[in-house]
Amino acid sequence: MNRIAMLATGAAALAVLTGCQTWSPPYSEISGSRYTRANLDRFPTFINAVDGRNPGPRLGYGRDASYYRVDPGAHVIALQAVNPTPNWVSGINRQEATLTIEPCKRYYINAQFDNRLLADWKPVVDYVEPIAGCGAGGATG
Repeated sequence: MNRIAMLATGAAALAVLTGCQTWSPPYSEISGSRYTRANLDRFPTFINAVDGRNPGPRLGYGRDASYYRVDPGAHVIALQAVNPTPNWVSGINRQEATLTIEPCKRYYINAQFDNRLLADWKPVVDYVEPIAGCGAGGATG
C-alpha cells in the first residue's frame, strides 16, 4: 500500500471513529454555564435534550466552559436547574425553553429563581456571544 493510500485509509478510519456528525460554519452553541455572576438568584442549568434528543457530546473544558453544538434555528431545549439549596426535591426542577438560535452565536441558558429558597424558576438567556472564526470565510459571527 502506498503512502497516499495509507493516509486516506487513516483519515477515513478517523472519521468513522469520531462519529458521523460534522460541524462546519455556520453552527451555534448552547451552554448551561453561568456567564454573569452578579445575580444571586440565577443558577446554571443542565441541558438534558435538544428537540427531544440527546444534545450530543459536551465540548469545552471544565464545568464552567462546557457547551453543545447545535444547528441554527428554532429548538426546544429541555433544561434542569442546578440544585441551589440543601433539601432540594428532585424532579421539580425541569423545564423546556423554545429558542431561535442564530448562527455563530453561543447562548448561555440559566435558571432564574424569584427566590432561591423556592423551587419555582424560569429559563433565561443570560448572555449571547459571537463564536470566533465561525462565520463565512473564517470571520467572526
